Amino acid sequence: MDIRIGIVQSMKELEVELPEDANREKVMKQVEAALGGESVLWLTDRKGRRVGVPAARIAYVEFGTPASERVVGFGTS
Repeated sequence: MDIRIGIVQSMKELEVELPEDANREKVMKQVEAALGGESVLWLTDRKGRRVGVPAARIAYVEFGTPASERVVGFGTS
């Protein structure tokens, strides 16, 4: 699962690739809990690296589609 986090007063986004087996609902609850207080949102990416973002600096959080739903190529529907 891919997550894109916008940072307040920054043109750059933080992209985190979570493990394929990451529980989407659990991660969303972590984000909501961090945004509700003066805390830090900590996520662990596919390579085991920990990424922390101060909740007060988060502008938005975008959850990507699961890998199984990605469309690759120039096919038409």
